[in-house]
Amino acid sequence: MFDIDNWHEIWAVLRANPLRTLLTAFGVVWAIFMLMFMLAFGSGLQVGAKNAMRGMADNTLFVWGQSTTKPYQGLPTGRVIHFDTRDMDALRGLPDVEYIAPVIQAGGFGNGSTAVYGTKSGSFNIYGEQPDFAHIVSLEYTAGRFINKADVDEHRKVAVIGNKVVEQLYTTGENPIGTYLKLNGVFFKVVGTFKPIRGGNWGDRDAQSIYCNFSAFQQVFHTGDKIGFITLTARPGSGERIERVVKQTLARTHRFDPTDELAIGSFNAFKASEDMNAFFVVLKVVVWVVGFLTLLAGTIGVSNIMLITVKERTREIGLRKALGASPVTIIAMIMKESMVLTAIAGLLGIAAGAGIIAAFDAAVNMMGPTAPFGHPAVGLGIAVQALVVLILSGAIAGIMPAAHAASIQPVEALRAE
Repeated sequence: MFDIDNWHEIWAVLRANPLRTLLTAFGVVWAIFMLMFMLAFGSGLQVGAKNAMRGMADNTLFVWGQSTTKPYQGLPTGRVIHFDTRDMDALRGLPDVEYIAPVIQAGGFGNGSTAVYGTKSGSFNIYGEQPDFAHIVSLEYTAGRFINKADVDEHRKVAVIGNKVVEQLYTTGENPIGTYLKLNGVFFKVVGTFKPIRGGNWGDRDAQSIYCNFSAFQQVFHTGDKIGFITLTARPGSGERIERVVKQTLARTHRFDPTDELAIGSFNAFKASEDMNAFFVVLKVVVWVVGFLTLLAGTIGVSNIMLITVKERTREIGLRKALGASPVTIIAMIMKESMVLTAIAGLLGIAAGAGIIAAFDAAVNMMGPTAPFGHPAVGLGIAVQALVVLILSGAIAGIMPAAHAASIQPVEALRAE
């Protein structure tokens, strides 16, 4: 292993056919590169999905009304389900419900509304919220507080605003706390500012949101008992059944078929989290299987080339054996050549993979918190595992050529053309 002449000899063999050596090495380089790229892609996708869910409890349920698709008790299909405060009373009494908050949006769901401060204005998401919302979706408060029970009881016109709202309506360094925003023509006092914890589109929506006291919102915008949608969290251990229980309760209060799955829309973070975890387990298995098969193809290529090399060097091998070289020495020579070629190619593949991961990471930084991907993380352990796989692959690739070389008879080899 430490004989310098051996290394000179290996280098001479590899250099003798540079094009063949490069093409053989490319198969291994590509296999390792693709393995690291797919691992980085999967890691970034997983981190991005977790960032999007971060700041929201994994036992959270969102429900909203849609249209019935089945007749029920003499009532026709196509009835639009509208939530109101009576639904809150019905759901609040369920033993599985921990926190519950009604939500209503000015202008209807998905529509922006105008906020004015001084000479500046902008279109933002303006919601009516209750204090329990703070337990359902976490926010990072940069100043002040969220809406509290006293605000609701006294119908105070107070609001909490996101960091994008602050950036657009206020000058740099200005403190928004205590100022008044004109929301759809009505003044609300700013009592808190925040920046989102959630990532992706949800985080971007949070950053451009204004949360107003629900009771004051109802009063000044004349929404009555209407509710846009309902957010709630399940008590520990009931995340799996909470959606079914809530929909059954709403089916009774709104008189629609409990089996009508389209009457109520929902997003169950518990199920989404389970589905996401299962997806990434499958993705990781697929990545390793594809990576292994790609590496296997590269290894087979190395093995085939080494067989050709052995055939070309038949006379040399025969001469070595005639001069006293043992089969073990011949096997070691061929296996070392195979392992060196595979290891060098593999290290180049790891370097190329590290480069693509760095480029991936830079792209995520440029896109900012709204990026659909998170920072890719392919740790040192993965690189070490890849290196071990490379060494083993080189050894496996050299077994058949080395065995063939060891079986060559000196007399027959010296007669070979």
